[in-house]
Amino acid sequence: MERDVDTGSAHSARIYDYIIGGRDHYPADREAGDAMVREWPALPVHMRANRDFMNRAVRYLAEEAGVRQFLDVGSGIPTSPNIHEIAGAAAEDARVVYVDNDPLVLRLSRDLLGSAPAGTTAYVEADMRDPAAILNAPELRATLDLDRPVALLVIAIVHFMTDEDDAVGIVRRLLDPLPSGSYLAMSVGTADFAPAEVGRVAREYAARGMPMRLRTSAEAAEFFTGLTLVEPGVVQVHKWRPDGTGTEVTRDEDIAMYGVVGRKDHHDAAPRTGYQRLIT
Repeated sequence: MERDVDTGSAHSARIYDYIIGGRDHYPADREAGDAMVREWPALPVHMRANRDFMNRAVRYLAEEAGVRQFLDVGSGIPTSPNIHEIAGAAAEDARVVYVDNDPLVLRLSRDLLGSAPAGTTAYVEADMRDPAAILNAPELRATLDLDRPVALLVIAIVHFMTDEDDAVGIVRRLLDPLPSGSYLAMSVGTADFAPAEVGRVAREYAARGMPMRLRTSAEAAEFFTGLTLVEPGVVQVHKWRPDGTGTEVTRDEDIAMYGVVGRKDHHDAAPRTGYQRLIT
């Protein structure tokens, strides 16, 4: 039975959708988004830069790394171009599984999935805090072959996980069953570049029941322990392999997210020499 959408309370995915110019949000989300933008006018620039990073990372993984399977955990409200559109443009045999626990995302994803070739795209309704439920979901098993490399995408979600959630452990439990040659791509919220402004935005989220845990560059790197970082390493999202397609001139202080991509190799049990080098 499909759960009802709580339209009376703001939701992080709908706030994001509103601020980047989407149309799937409600008055509570718009009120929250407006309040946050008043506190930090660069927030829309920051959010669009995060989205652009995800698109570039998927394009890199499909075109240059040769990945054909993608697992997007915390996918949020569908926004074109979607992952299956970007990956599918690079490889017709690309397969994508989206995961989220918001009933509105489930509802909107039905039309999205209907536009993709049968069997190439699926949606799993599950909470990221339950990796086993995700990895054992029939929809995932029918779409992805976990004996072949998978790109695990965790975009703009772990800053909503507090220390007691053990975000690093959860990401590791999602990544551990994936074979050598798989990748982890993440964007990780930080207050390193605009601490006062980002702190005020975090307070707005917390006031609406969404506490945030912002991380330093070293803390962002912890998610990638044992993986081989793809150059340029741990950087703000707008600095990760820019390709000139963005239209905005972005200042470092307008971006509060690190973008990182790492590869899982056969020897990932022991971190490589120099792995912890951070490029910021």
